Amino acid sequence: MKRNALEPEIQDLPRVIPIFPLNGALLLPGGRLPLNIFEDRYLNMIQDVLSMKYRVFGMIQTMDHPQPAANDTGLNTSPLHRVGCLGRLSSFEETSDGRNLISLDGLIRFRVLQELEMKNGYRRVEVSYDGYDLDTEATDPEIERDRLVNALRGFFNIKGFTADWNVIERCESERLVTTLSMICPLSFADKQALLEATSTTDRAMILSTLLEMEISGHELNGDGDNNVFH
Repeated sequence: MKRNALEPEIQDLPRVIPIFPLNGALLLPGGRLPLNIFEDRYLNMIQDVLSMKYRVFGMIQTMDHPQPAANDTGLNTSPLHRVGCLGRLSSFEETSDGRNLISLDGLIRFRVLQELEMKNGYRRVEVSYDGYDLDTEATDPEIERDRLVNALRGFFNIKGFTADWNVIERCESERLVTTLSMICPLSFADKQALLEATSTTDRAMILSTLLEMEISGHELNGDGDNNVFH
């Protein structure tokens, strides 16, 4: 069953999309990502997105550190990962100092076919959604839930995080895996691996393994800061 009946059909989605390259900011299908937009080029992008039929753009990571553009504008032209996630702008607020506070709802992953000429300072790509049809479907995946929650408890313990474990225990599996994959502070490479997982079941296994590796590699001086997750 489709996750949201109001979302566009895959065949209706644009094949040329604006992108927001932001390492460490993971958007997954079914997830919601809050963003604080303040750079002029991305303010331009949001205005253009608001005028689009489906109000969508892509989140994607780059494969290395930013390099100056050939025309010396200082824009980030780092090579892009091949896989990102398309999101629909679901809320928008303009602040008194000119920033845009938005929420982006994850729709479907995409594969970059080629990068196109910039528009109004932001990057654009031609994409394919082939192979990601199931991203738009609500699922009830089979996961090793006890393993995931135990790994999460250990990870939060070494990081000094606290959480409402009753809420976590009640959370349905797909939402739990999606939310934890997006919010857990993991490396850029780990985030990309979670994005490219073949299924929610696979993503849960990867996430559990990553959290267990973090616990195993924890040093006594890695106390971390106290944080609260709800």
